[in-house]
Amino acid sequence: MNKVLLIMLSIFSLNLFASTQDEIDHLMNFVAATDCKYERNGTMHNGAEAAEHINKKYEYFFDDIKSAEDFIKYSATKSKMSGKFYKIHCSKKPSIKSRDWLLTELEAYRGAQK
Repeated sequence: MNKVLLIMLSIFSLNLFASTQDEIDHLMNFVAATDCKYERNGTMHNGAEAAEHINKKYEYFFDDIKSAEDFIKYSATKSKMSGKFYKIHCSKKPSIKSRDWLLTELEAYRGAQK
């Protein structure tokens, strides 16, 4: 009986990991493809540059990341050096924190997956 339970938990864990990784991959592609500007420590970056930076932080914090929300928190929210929040500037809209921008996209992605 314990073997069956262990197998079921392993399958559940793999599915959960795959789902989380799909969400993270989607968010990384979303950032890389954006026309919006990503502000980090007062400097503007395009989507590809932002995605490259976020990916480096993702690799660094990988062991701490258990969900897409953790990915956003650790990799795409603020500078660990300055403590300044990353901001997103899209055309004529007011700038917003990258955390809010990515959480909104994550919610939309999850809604589309149902």
